[in-house]
Amino acid sequence: MKATLKQIAKELGVSVSTVSKSLSDSPEISEPTKIRIQEYAKLHNYKPNSIAKNLKSRKSYTIGVIVPNILNPFFAKVFTGIEKVAQQKGYNVITVISNESTEKEKYLIETLNNGSIDGIIVSIAEESQAKHIYNHFESTIKSGTPIVMFDRVSDEVLCDKVVVDDYDSAFSATEFLIQSKAKKIGFLTTIDNLSVGKLRLKGYQDALEKHKIPIDKSTLINTNELENFDKALLKLIQSKKCDALFAADEHSATMAHKIALKEGVKIPKELSIIGFADGVWSRRLTPSLSTVSQHAPEIGEKAAHLLIKRIEKKPEELLPFTTEIIKTELRYRETTNNK
Repeated sequence: MKATLKQIAKELGVSVSTVSKSLSDSPEISEPTKIRIQEYAKLHNYKPNSIAKNLKSRKSYTIGVIVPNILNPFFAKVFTGIEKVAQQKGYNVITVISNESTEKEKYLIETLNNGSIDGIIVSIAEESQAKHIYNHFESTIKSGTPIVMFDRVSDEVLCDKVVVDDYDSAFSATEFLIQSKAKKIGFLTTIDNLSVGKLRLKGYQDALEKHKIPIDKSTLINTNELENFDKALLKLIQSKKCDALFAADEHSATMAHKIALKEGVKIPKELSIIGFADGVWSRRLTPSLSTVSQHAPEIGEKAAHLLIKRIEKKPEELLPFTTEIIKTELRYRETTNNK
C-alpha cells in the first residue's frame, strides 16, 4: 500500500506541511529532517498526487527538450544531465528531434507550447542557424514560456544559455599541437554553418596567428556536406601537407583517423590528431583519439537548473538572463605526441 502525506507525518511525528516541504526539497526544512522524510517516503513507495499538485500550482511539471540530431552521442549525454536534474526537482521530460530542420523545429516549438509544458530546452537546428531564423523562439518567449538554449545558441534571442568555451578550447588544442612541434596544422569541420563551428575555427586561426604561423587555406576543410568533406580530406591526407590536424567535430575526427590509417600514415609520428568530442568511441579507437571533452552531462544539468529556476520564480521577481560557460578539458591519448 502506498504511503500518504498524512501517514508519513503521523509515523515520523511531524506536520503534513513539513513532509510536503521536505519532499519538495524546500530550504525552509533542515537537511537532517528532509533526508529522514525523503528516505522514509522512498522506502514506503510514496507517490505525489501530480494532478492535485498541478491544479494547485497551475504548472504541468513537464519540460520539453528539442535536440537537432539523435545520432550524435553528445546530445544523448546532455539529455542524461537534463533528466537527472528534472527528476530531482519533480519534473517530467518530453524529448523531440528537429532533424536539423527549421520547419520541424517551428512545428515542435508550437506543439510543445500549445501543450502542457512549463518551459523548453533547445539546441538550435542547423538550418535555423544557417538562415538566421529565430522568430519562433522569440514568439514562444513572448507568450510566457521560458527557453534555455544550449551548445548551438543565438545572441539574437534573449534567453538563458549554456555553452562550452568553444573558442578557448580550439585555441588551446591548436596551441598544444604547436608546442608539440607540429609545423603544419590543418583544420577540419563539417559544421561550418553552426555557431560552434565558427568559434572553433576562430580559435584555431588565432592560435596560429599568435605563434606567427601563416594560415594555409589549402589545409582548411570547412563544409557541411559530408560527401565532399570525405573526398577533400582524402586528398589532404594523401598530399602529406600536414603533420597535425585539429578536427572541430565528431565526423571530422573519426574520418581523419580512419583515412590516415587506411593510407598507411603513422599516427602520431607522421600525423597528430585532436578531435572535438569525447564519446566512448574516442577511447576505443586504435590508436585512441586525443580529444576536447565537452562535459555534456554538466551542460544538461546546468540547462535544467536554469530553466526550472525561471519556471519557479515569483511573478514579481526580476531574473536577468545569463550565459553559463562550461569549461572543456583536453584529454591526451595516443593520436598526439603528449607532454
